[in-house]
Formats: sequence, C-alpha cells, structure tokens
Amino acid sequence: MELWQDSGAEPSRDSCSRIWKGSAPDVAEVNLDDAVSQKEAISLIGMIPWILVRCSDWTMIPLENLISYSSGSGTKIVAAISDIVELNGAAFALEHGVDALLLPPQNVELWEEAEIIFSSKNSVNKSNEPVIRLSPATILSINSSGVGERVCIDLIERLEIGEGMVIGSTSSSLALVHGETIESEYVPSRPFRVNAGSIHSYVLMADKSTKYLSELSAGDEVAIISYSGKIRKSIIGRLKIEKRPFLIIRFKSKSGEDGQIILQQAETVRLVDSLGGVISVTDLEIDDEIIVRIENQMRHIGKSLDGEMNEK
Repeated sequence: MELWQDSGAEPSRDSCSRIWKGSAPDVAEVNLDDAVSQKEAISLIGMIPWILVRCSDWTMIPLENLISYSSGSGTKIVAAISDIVELNGAAFALEHGVDALLLPPQNVELWEEAEIIFSSKNSVNKSNEPVIRLSPATILSINSSGVGERVCIDLIERLEIGEGMVIGSTSSSLALVHGETIESEYVPSRPFRVNAGSIHSYVLMADKSTKYLSELSAGDEVAIISYSGKIRKSIIGRLKIEKRPFLIIRFKSKSGEDGQIILQQAETVRLVDSLGGVISVTDLEIDDEIIVRIENQMRHIGKSLDGEMNEK
C-alpha cells in the first residue's frame, strides 16, 4: 500500500510516495456519490493504472465494489481520506483494501495513524515486493552528442506508467528511463518499449547484473523499476537499433556521485523526476532533479564486486 499527499510542493512526511497535484495521465479522479458515479468508476477499470476515489458521504459498499472489480485488472484504487475513522475501512475493505490512501498534508494525526497501517500491511507483503534503492540527482548539463546507434528495448508485455529501466554510461550511476507509455500529440504510445539510448550504455538485468545494450538479445530478462523502487522482471521480445541524434545528460547524486546518460533527442524519451513524475529530455533543464540508482561497487563482466572503479 502507498500513502499519497493531497497537494503541496514538497512531501510533508517521509512515508509519502507521491504528491497529487490535481491531474495526471495515469490517474482518473471520480467523485463516488451515487450509483451513476460508481458505474463511471467501474467503466474505467482496466483502462487506466489508477482510479482516485473521493466520497462526500463515506460508505463502504461502493468502495468494496471497486476493489472487487479491479482485482487482477491492472488498475489500482486510491481513496481520499479526511478522517481517522475512514482509514481502517479503506485499508482493509474485502481484506485486501485499497492500493493507496490520499491524505491532506496538514493533518499530522491522520498521517501517523495511516503510517501505522502502512507499516503493518507492507511488512506482510515485503518479501513479495523486492525493491532497489533509488535517490535523486541534479542535472548538471544537457548537450548535443551527435548521431549514433540508438537501442529501443521492446518487451513481451506492457509497462505501467511510472515504470522503466535504469540505464547509464557508468554502471555505478544509472538513471530511470521511463517507458513509452504516455501518449504524444505526434506519435502513439508504445507501452511495451523503453527507448534506452546509446548502444554503449549499461542496463540493469533481472538478476541485478548489468549488460551493455549491445549485448542484449531477445529472450533476455531485464529489470523493470518503478519510481518507488519496486523491481520486477520482464523478457525482451525485440531490439530496434537505428541511427538517431543524441543528447548527453550529466548529473550528480545527492551523495556526490557523477553520472551521465546518452539518450535520443526526442520528446517521447522521458526520465522520472524526484517526485515520481516524468519529464521529456527535450524539456529537461539544469538543476532539475531526476531519479537514479547509485551503487558504490566495481563490476566485472556485469557482476558486482567489492573494489573501486572510475568511469567517466
């Protein structure tokens, strides 16, 4: 289960996994007030990653209906909560509960109670949800990097919004590159694809080793990472290698590690920002913050070893 914050520029609590700013391409908001609005919410299940439910008169049956309908559909339910008495009902409805709670930033008591539930539920699921540690990094520069061989990784399944792969020019500093799951006014989405950049780059595999993009082949298992650090594996179905113009993007982590990534200069290529949103490489600016994976170990043939290695 996740805890979301309802508005605000910065997270008010460390447990906050996302700030809701009123709209997002992966979330549909529904005011669940009557049978008509319940029918509307149900019609969205399977069509979008998240449904945000607000109830003016809190009753459990409509929420239970949504949880039941959404089970196994790929759509998750987030419930807006304003009172402590609503927490347990939403968190444990039909024993499963909603996938996220949306809480007002200023209600400290509500957050404290929600964090108790959050810790309890997530400790039960911890072994089933492997995670890797991600951290913010600040953009230092964005420059043209000529034309080279670009690799698109096409998977045998669709990615969700918020998911991608960690990729970079140095194995110790890999940036989270978002999947092509977001519609553009110029081209349709390709929800099975990650535009992974220059052929020399490292990518994290499902077994947490790294490979060069040039080494990949159909049937390989890669690591799919969400903005919250959840990791799952997926199988490559096809690789597309074409000549494309590049940008070289340099960044520095909060702990001081330098990194860089070379990506295609295209508005459909996106990184994940420090709040879990996405930003196109063509809109990226100096001092923007992105999500990266930092590892302070050397690697040999893709395997992590104790020791030091400098890559520039």
